[in-house]
Amino acid sequence: MRAFFLPLLASCCVISAASGAASDPLISPSMKTGVGGAAGVGSSAAAGASASGPARKLSQREQEAQAEADLSAKIQERLAIMRANQAARVAAAAKAKKDAAAHAAKEAAKPKVYSNVWSYEGENGPANWGTINPAWAKCGTGNRQSPIDIRDGMKVELEQIGFDYHPSSFNVTDNGKTVQVMVGSGNFLNVGNRMYELVQFHFHRPSEERINGKGYEMVVHLVHKDAEGHIAMLALLLERGKPQPVIQTVWNNLPLEKYDTAAPSTVLDPLELLPARRDYYTFMGSMTTPPCQEGVLWIVMKEPVQASPQQMALFSRLYPLNARPVQPGSGRIIKESN
Repeated sequence: MRAFFLPLLASCCVISAASGAASDPLISPSMKTGVGGAAGVGSSAAAGASASGPARKLSQREQEAQAEADLSAKIQERLAIMRANQAARVAAAAKAKKDAAAHAAKEAAKPKVYSNVWSYEGENGPANWGTINPAWAKCGTGNRQSPIDIRDGMKVELEQIGFDYHPSSFNVTDNGKTVQVMVGSGNFLNVGNRMYELVQFHFHRPSEERINGKGYEMVVHLVHKDAEGHIAMLALLLERGKPQPVIQTVWNNLPLEKYDTAAPSTVLDPLELLPARRDYYTFMGSMTTPPCQEGVLWIVMKEPVQASPQQMALFSRLYPLNARPVQPGSGRIIKESN
């Protein structure tokens, strides 16, 4: 009886061990196979275990060393990526700097474009003309600028001015700054052994020139040039009185829009603008609008010319203020005819 139960008990133990090994997560697959083999044929299991050998479990020190090696590899990989990104950023910054320098050099090589916009008020007014455009620097730095307050003239025997004016064709332009009248060729002013040809005349309100501090309601500037390009400016001060025929002819032919030009078929005679008396002041100055070039011979007639209130009112509707302020005299010589 004992001989019967002992083999049976041994078989049950083997089967139980095999079943436990199959479900135990701590036992490796090779060990599970070994156990299973034991449940089958003992000699085959022994032979298999002898051929492949059971997998050795790493010690605690070995596991820590392996984990440290894995971490070091990951750190080196991350550092390599960071170095590559940094190199890419440095290269991109260098390229951007190079491109910016090339663009700046290209822009610097371009000719600079300055504004030609000026006015009689605001940011583009007379106080800033000299800074708007380098070509207009004289407007701010010149020492012979116009207009001036004519004072302390030296009374001397001045030569008479020769006026060789005659009826001429003309056109009228509202140029956005004043009413300008271009006159046909052949009208001359003779002074100082020079002959200047009348090119155009235009209007300012109030008068730009002052005589001993006194201003006038308007002034007419007649612009002349000689063969060498020298400019002589004749100024006719206007005061209220009877209608002025040349001014009326100009007003009759005003263009309907700013920046337009009217070219009438009629003629006008510049000689009719002049006062009866031909006494005058003379000095060296400049143009009174940008670029304010100097070296201009100024002749200001002492006797005002009359124009009607209606004629003056018409211009004031177009240009209530188009006069440059008085500039420093800077000790310049002013001559006055007796």
